[in-house]
Amino acid sequence: MVAALGAAVVILFFVNVLLGSYTVTIPDFFRLLGGADIPGASFIVMENKLPRAVTGTLIGVAFGLAGTIFQTMLRNPLASPDIIGISYGASASAVAAMVVFGLTGVAVSAAAMIGALAIALLIYLVSHRSGVSGGASARLILIGIGFAAIMQAVVGYLMTRTDIRTAQGALVWLNGSLNSSNWDRVAVLAASLVLLLPAVAMLSRSLRGLELGDDAAAGLGVRVGPARLGLVVTAVLLAAVATAAAGPVAFVAFLAGPIARRLLGGAGSLVAAAGVGAVIVLAADFAAANLIPMFLTNGTALPVGVVTGALGAPFLLWLLVTTNRVGRGG
Repeated sequence: MVAALGAAVVILFFVNVLLGSYTVTIPDFFRLLGGADIPGASFIVMENKLPRAVTGTLIGVAFGLAGTIFQTMLRNPLASPDIIGISYGASASAVAAMVVFGLTGVAVSAAAMIGALAIALLIYLVSHRSGVSGGASARLILIGIGFAAIMQAVVGYLMTRTDIRTAQGALVWLNGSLNSSNWDRVAVLAASLVLLLPAVAMLSRSLRGLELGDDAAAGLGVRVGPARLGLVVTAVLLAAVATAAAGPVAFVAFLAGPIARRLLGGAGSLVAAAGVGAVIVLAADFAAANLIPMFLTNGTALPVGVVTGALGAPFLLWLLVTTNRVGRGG
């Protein structure tokens, strides 16, 4: 199944690059990679479609890993960065950078990353205060949801205090979009993943232990406190770099882990979750850019986050309903 997911990622990658509003043949694509200059195609493929597909693949991997780490570590499918406030922290910081300071481009991405890290730190510190009752996992999730509500209110306030042009640009970013993808962002994403993926691999054993519970993990020799902190930091950084590159693409982190588990018959796999995340983003972006606009009167392409949000919202409602039934013993 992991091999099938890898094949799906490769196929969707080439579908995004070769097909769509401007098509290019496979031989021409490899000629372009070899440095050939084909009028029209050189810019469209090499400066638009290719970096967009690479960015979509990388953020899908990052979101998929981040969500699965949180969900596995906290043993709760609701514990993903876009549910517990981390993505909202990035959003509030990015919108503040645009609205208050008039920043654009890389500066907005940097602000989003700082916001995600700051909110994650606050959630972690507040959830581990001794005055809060209940388990650490439940505290972190509930406090994260509370911070998410606060950050949503901040974003709403900022959007009402700016001019319509700035608000329009902020709204596109808030919905998650690959339209501004370029090779500079690809380089930052790739460098970040080169550093973070080995950390994920090293912490994967601790993650498997924590999935069994703190006591069982400690019995297996896992240092629970340092392992949990390392996993939180790594997952937050993955979510932060992905959000900084394309905005808070909705529900990718939330969906990737559960879908991967279903495909593997209930077994968890970080590699499968990364593949599912990439598949979701690539498929949603192709649909947003090429299929859905045919049914719109103005032909405007939707941000990829609108499509992933439409996929994730029903799943979230289903999860909440079934969780509620289980809680009642039904």
